[in-house]
Amino acid sequence: MRFLPTLTALALCATPAFADPSCGGNFSGFVADLRQEAVDRGHDADAAQKFFAEVRQDPAVLKADRAQGVFQKPFTEFAQRLISTNRLDTGIAKGEALDSLFDRIEAEYGVSRGILLAFWAFETDFGGYQGDFNTLNALVTLAHDCRRPEIFRPQIFAALTLFERGDFDPQSTTGAWAGEIGMVQMLPQDIIDSGTDGDGDGRVSLTTSAPDALMSGGQMLRHLGWRAGEPWLQEVAVPADFDWSQSGLRTTKTGAEWAEMGITAREEDLAPTLDANILLPEGRRGPAFIAYPNFRVLFEWNQSFTYVLTAAYFATRLEGAPVMSQGNPDPGLSGGQMKQLQQKLAAQGYDVGEIDGILGAGTRAAVQDVQEKLGLPADAWPTQDLLNRL
Repeated sequence: MRFLPTLTALALCATPAFADPSCGGNFSGFVADLRQEAVDRGHDADAAQKFFAEVRQDPAVLKADRAQGVFQKPFTEFAQRLISTNRLDTGIAKGEALDSLFDRIEAEYGVSRGILLAFWAFETDFGGYQGDFNTLNALVTLAHDCRRPEIFRPQIFAALTLFERGDFDPQSTTGAWAGEIGMVQMLPQDIIDSGTDGDGDGRVSLTTSAPDALMSGGQMLRHLGWRAGEPWLQEVAVPADFDWSQSGLRTTKTGAEWAEMGITAREEDLAPTLDANILLPEGRRGPAFIAYPNFRVLFEWNQSFTYVLTAAYFATRLEGAPVMSQGNPDPGLSGGQMKQLQQKLAAQGYDVGEIDGILGAGTRAAVQDVQEKLGLPADAWPTQDLLNRL
């Protein structure tokens, strides 16, 4: 399950592009331009011809890209939907069955098993469903679409590189609608950068080999900045007189500084020297967490705040943490109301991104700023009262 492609792709696109990421227009002409660009980049002309020969536009990909209403759900509801008893039990059993593999991953890459198990579970249900979209068609369709061509266009040429290596079949390679492949859903450039032969058979098979997929996932997280031996998330208790404007990803303090402000961990102690943020996904009356630098690395895997927080929390559960305290949060907004809120915030000059009804990081930051200006508890949780005031 992906909200948007990994930020790995965004990072790749942050470097100077070989050509302008044009989009739209006649699809056949667009493919012809891609083929020419491939040759200009140094790819073999015959290989490029074969690679693009059967590519087709896929309307189902665009439909999937537009239909992500599940991310409009509040954190606790979203988490309950993804973290079933069966999924938790299966994850724990998988961890035990592959104990030596996860020990190896932690020794080589520093990535804790809970994190990889969580993404393995959420992305493909432990490899059970990896997607049936033709990967090349998905990438070219999304690059042709003018919503985010700069994300997907580089992945097409990465897939071409894999094709030239014999590791990608344009006709038979399938995966998620956004072009990710395998048990932990990696984009082509991720595979080039981090693909690892975990089972020692001389191939990197992310669709059929759990050792290959999990080792590659661990390598990718290390490549993205995962810090060995450090936590990523803890549930905390927050005092009633806390300055709520200090919550969220925009305010960073050390664990020791948060402790001085009355923040206490539900289990174990806060990491005193690590930078951290206090997260209130449903406001001051809902669950509360402290997030460390490794938490931010997870946004390189997925851009959805709710998805990342759910995966991080599930990872702690897989490693023995208790069920979170859900609290009693104020009722949130519906998807339609959230769009109204985003429109009002955008009209006031806030950058909330796309008007999509999803409470993402940009909308949260804008809500928190407006709450401060209105003299409300600035916990970044939008309510009907806030919408009425705006």
